[in-house]
Amino acid sequence: MQQIAEMIGTFARIGYMRPAPGTWGSLAAIPVAWALNELGGPIFVIVMTGVVFVAGLWATMEMTRGKADHDPSEIVIDEVVGQWIALWPIFFGAAAAGAPSTALWPGWVAAFVGFRLFDIWKPWIVGRFDARGDAMGVMLDDVAAGVFAAVLVLITAALSHGVLM
Repeated sequence: MQQIAEMIGTFARIGYMRPAPGTWGSLAAIPVAWALNELGGPIFVIVMTGVVFVAGLWATMEMTRGKADHDPSEIVIDEVVGQWIALWPIFFGAAAAGAPSTALWPGWVAAFVGFRLFDIWKPWIVGRFDARGDAMGVMLDDVAAGVFAAVLVLITAALSHGVLM
C-alpha cells in the first residue's frame, strides 16, 4: 500500500524532482488536465479533480503517518488538484466558445502563474488551511489556491476581452 500511496502522492515520482518540486508537480499537472479535457470535457475534468483529491488525501495520510513533517515537499498531488482547479475556467470558456482549449493559451499562463503565486504566498484561507497540520490541510490549501487562481484567470480574461472596462 505504501508504494501505491507514494506513486499517487508524488504524482508518479514527479515530487522527487529538484529544485521546487511543487512547481514541477504543477507543470506536470497541465498536460494531464489537457488530456482529461480532450477525453471527456470540462465536467470530466471536475469529476477527475474530485477523484484525485480523495486519492491524494489518502496518499498524503499514508505517506505522513507517524512522521513529524505533515507536508513533505515530495508530496505534490495537492499541487495537481489545485492546478487543475485553476484551469477549469479555460476548459469551460473554450467549450462555450467552441474553440480548442489551447486557443486560450494566455489563460494557461495565468492559471499556472496565479496558482504558484497563491500556493507559495498562502494568503488568507490558503494559509489557514496549511496551518491545520494534517493531510486535509495539505490538500485544502492547494484547493483554495486553485480557486483563487481560477478567479484570477476569469478576471484576466474579462479584462483582456474588455468586459470589465
